[in-house]
Amino acid sequence: MPDTMLLMQMLVLLLVIGALAGVLAGLLGVGGGIVLVPSFFYAFQTLGYGGPQLMQMCLATSLATIIVTSVRSVLSHNKKGAVDWTILRGWGPGIALGAIVGVLVASSLRSSTLQGLFGVLGVVIGLYLGFGKSEWRLGEAMPKGIRRAVVSPMVGFLSVLMGIGGGSFGVPLMSLYNTPIHRAVATAAGFGVIIAVPSVAGFLLLPIDAASRPPYTVGAVNIPAFLVVIAMTLSTAPLGVKLAHAMDPKPLRRVFAVFLTLVALNMLRKAMGW
Repeated sequence: MPDTMLLMQMLVLLLVIGALAGVLAGLLGVGGGIVLVPSFFYAFQTLGYGGPQLMQMCLATSLATIIVTSVRSVLSHNKKGAVDWTILRGWGPGIALGAIVGVLVASSLRSSTLQGLFGVLGVVIGLYLGFGKSEWRLGEAMPKGIRRAVVSPMVGFLSVLMGIGGGSFGVPLMSLYNTPIHRAVATAAGFGVIIAVPSVAGFLLLPIDAASRPPYTVGAVNIPAFLVVIAMTLSTAPLGVKLAHAMDPKPLRRVFAVFLTLVALNMLRKAMGW
């Protein structure tokens, strides 16, 4: 049986992680996965769980939470007519294919390699959050044909490698192609469902060494982390939304961009053994 004190420490860490992820998601409109993956990594490592598959567990558990939060978000946005189902139908198959390939690639990589990938992509997202302009455009409408066939799998693939939903890549992409921000956020929640469902199904089948995984882990998904974080994010996200309406989120967005960039650089440093 797992040590009771260890389980209590893990529970406290997960409560804090879930609360923080929920507030940030509601306050800044960023997906919880961008916070959850590094948080899971440091929490599991602090509790003594490491090994070459640590990042796979972090990615898988984060994606499992995204299933619940994205479905809830899509249903909520759809009631307001904000979801662009034409984009979802056109981009969904490619995104799902990319997510499946992402699981296959992530399953075969060492934790340090995934850390490095998270670090590089996290820096890119952090820089966009910090310096990106809402008026930037690559086109007047979302790509179709060959360009969509190339770009859509990349969205699913890169999202799985980072353990995130559709927001971090989907919202900037749609904004760059002239999709109104509220519609982009709502539709990106649908991207999250399409990314998370097939990827979690794959990660549930991934064998993890019993000696290096936290208690009650199925495949690469840690069930206590999933349940606690879901409960906390659903509880604290409305608080983040209230805070967003009570203050200007732009300075906070830049502060978060700096924080994310530093976290990503630290993951990159660890991956390189410095």
